[in-house]
Amino acid sequence: MAAPLASLAAHLVTPLPDLLVRPIVDMALAEDLGRAGDITAQACIDADARLSVVWAARQDGRVAGLSCARLALAALDPTASFAVVTPDGADAAPGAILARAQGNARAVLAAERTGLNLLGKLSGIATLTRAYVRLVQGTGATIVDTRKTTPGLRALEKYAVRCGGGINHRFGLDDAILIKDNHVAACGGVGEAVRRARAFAGHLVKVEVEVDGLNQLEDALRHRPDVVMLDNFSLDDLKTAVALAKGRAVLEASGGVNLTTVRAIAETGVDVISVGALTHSALVLDIGLDAV
Repeated sequence: MAAPLASLAAHLVTPLPDLLVRPIVDMALAEDLGRAGDITAQACIDADARLSVVWAARQDGRVAGLSCARLALAALDPTASFAVVTPDGADAAPGAILARAQGNARAVLAAERTGLNLLGKLSGIATLTRAYVRLVQGTGATIVDTRKTTPGLRALEKYAVRCGGGINHRFGLDDAILIKDNHVAACGGVGEAVRRARAFAGHLVKVEVEVDGLNQLEDALRHRPDVVMLDNFSLDDLKTAVALAKGRAVLEASGGVNLTTVRAIAETGVDVISVGALTHSALVLDIGLDAV
């Protein structure tokens, strides 16, 4: 029997290394602690007081970013305990406990908002990605993200997409060649742009080109791109593009993609659907920190 989607996602997600996450958490903590630290906790709580807490989901969602909460606490109390209950990549119902911790009370409360901000944001991205992935299930299409990410948080946000069951598009400008409309304008045509890219690229570098019409698709395919991005194509034109390409290139649909349209787009036969909304429009998942 195949594993349930939630279990499969949790199993396949490889956590980000602390070395990558810690600087982001440290920057966020520094912003929140300011010049004097948490003066509320200092005023109200004994310096050696201890506190046990749980992170709990307030709504249904897909978990991502628990290491952010753990590292925020560890930065202020290296001796604190932190135990994951519902791991990244798993689904959480309202009320589900995500993690438990015990540590210095001042440290726990000073780290609270930084951890929750990042955990809620990343879980929101994972939850939205999960919704898109579920809608295209069975079509053969893959949901991927874009570079429309929060500056400084790209690694975390793309990780959250993976937690939601999506796949990452290129991480940065040096990952692959992606010829967009302005590159085409500067080169004088789609075919010429792809020709130049093919001559430039090493054997491990993929070449993708964006086209905005079927006439450009034919021109692009003559120069053997690895991927063609079909930008804002109608459903009929997407179907025609699939027939014209006949497997000569991976076809990526982009533009006009939302939760209402994505299934119909997937059913045209395209290979990939890129969705900027995964990272630029996901709502924060409501997660709370409660003393126990």
